[in-house]
Parts: sequence; structure tokens; C-alpha cells
Amino acid sequence: MLSAPAPGLLPLLLGLGLLCRGGAGQYSSDLCNWKGSGLTHESHKKDVEQVYLRCSEGSIKWMYPTGALIVNLRPNTLSASYKHLTVCIKPFKDSSGANIYLEKTGELKLLVRDGDRSPNKVYCFGYDQGGLFIEATPQQDISRKITGFQYELINKGTASDLHTVSAPCRPCSDTEVLLAVCTSDFVVRGSIQDVTNEAEQQESVIDISANKLYRQKSKVFQPTEENGSWRGQIKTPLECGVRPGDGDFLFTGRMQFGEARLGCAPRFKDFQRMYKEAKDKGLNPCEIGPD
Repeated sequence: MLSAPAPGLLPLLLGLGLLCRGGAGQYSSDLCNWKGSGLTHESHKKDVEQVYLRCSEGSIKWMYPTGALIVNLRPNTLSASYKHLTVCIKPFKDSSGANIYLEKTGELKLLVRDGDRSPNKVYCFGYDQGGLFIEATPQQDISRKITGFQYELINKGTASDLHTVSAPCRPCSDTEVLLAVCTSDFVVRGSIQDVTNEAEQQESVIDISANKLYRQKSKVFQPTEENGSWRGQIKTPLECGVRPGDGDFLFTGRMQFGEARLGCAPRFKDFQRMYKEAKDKGLNPCEIGPD
């Protein structure tokens, strides 16, 4: 359902066409991150400023917000197909002073309301659903207001990304598991040592002991002095109800805003069955060596 524009927002939207034709907008010297101030607006009038970023991840930090921002995000590869991208944003802990909308052809959908204090909440939407329109809310004192968030552009064409973003608690199909093994940021065989539930953050932290490290792009798992094993932590939503259990699993997942997020995690014996069946049929998307 589309939210009604806030007072003063319609004049801003009506002026977008003129603004886009009249100037090149505000480009950041850093194509991944932008930092600006509403105090640059003359007499704090309701200006609309354009921000252009060309990067797969970065941040926006708008101090003393007044008027509005249009944030234009683009991937940093020329060959990327925009329609297969998912945009995720994670507001800063103390972000305040503006509402964040999805805007498409002049229609607005409220994404993040000013003052929403949902800790660590990540908001994701399809690239083709619209762009980001950030409007400052009326304030008596803007001196302490900073609106900001991190963003990531994710290729939702890969099974691990799609699963982690859209349905993190749903069990993966055989096909999703095999694709996740090929495309995830980390793939390990191991067991669950402990699970810490963080009610305030609405997350569970899974402590994993890994005896086989197939792949990792970041140093999530660190070697220990115990029999060549590895230890690391992965996060997943609290609602998934993860508990410690016996036996080995194949843990896959991706890095999101610097944190390891759980993707597909079948029991290892089930993964061995899936892998063998696919290999016998010549359908394995990649070789990993499941033993």
C-alpha cells in the first residue's frame, strides 16, 4: 500500500523534472559513499538534491537534514542486469530526522519512518521497484539530527542471496543447496557448539566449530589449536528458532553489512546424497568434493 506524501512533499516531486533538466546534481567524489549537510540549502528551503553513487556497497550520511535527497544507486559493473538486483539498506543505530521512501513514477511507499528504532533491521526491495527518496521531517532543532544508512546491491539471481534476503528461515531445496555451495561467500562443514539468542536485536548468533573449510571470502572462521579445526559465528533471525544439535551440517551463507548471515544449512549426510545424485546425472553446477 502506498503511503500518502507528507505535507510539502508534492511540490518537491512536481519540481523533480525541472531539477533533473536544470543541473547535473550533486556527485560524490567517492562513488561508494556520500556525506552531505542540509545546511548548504539556502535559508533551509525545501530543495531536492540528487546523489549519484556507482558501487555495490557503501553508505549515505546526511547531517542536519532539510529538504530532500534523491539517491541514485548503480552497480559498479557495466554488464550488471539491473532487473536482477536487490537493494538492501541498514539504517544507522541513531539515524533520525527524515523519512525514507521508495519512489517510482511519482508514487511513494514509506520504507523507513523517522524515529524507527528497530535494531539492526535491514530493508530490502527489488531494484525495479523504485529509487530512494529521503525527505527531512519538520524539526524544531536540526542540530542533533543525522540520517544515514549502509546499502548493498545484491544479485538476486543466485540461490544463496535470494534465500538469505527473501526467506531466511525456509529450508532450501536440493537445487538451492547445490547452487549455494557454488555461489556463497562461505561454505564450511561443521557442528553447532552454541546458540545465543539476542532478543533486543531479534537475532540468534550461532557458534560453529568447522572441521572442513571449503571457501570463505572474509575471515569469518579462524583456525584453532584443536586438531586443525576452525571456529566462527554466523547470524540468523531469532524467528528461525535455531538450536544446538548433534551431527555435522554444511553451512553456507553470505556477508551482509560486514556480518556473516546463514543461508542454506542441510545436514552433511543430506548434502552428500544431493551432491552424488546430481553428479551421477551430470547436473552439478560446480565441483566441491563433499567427502
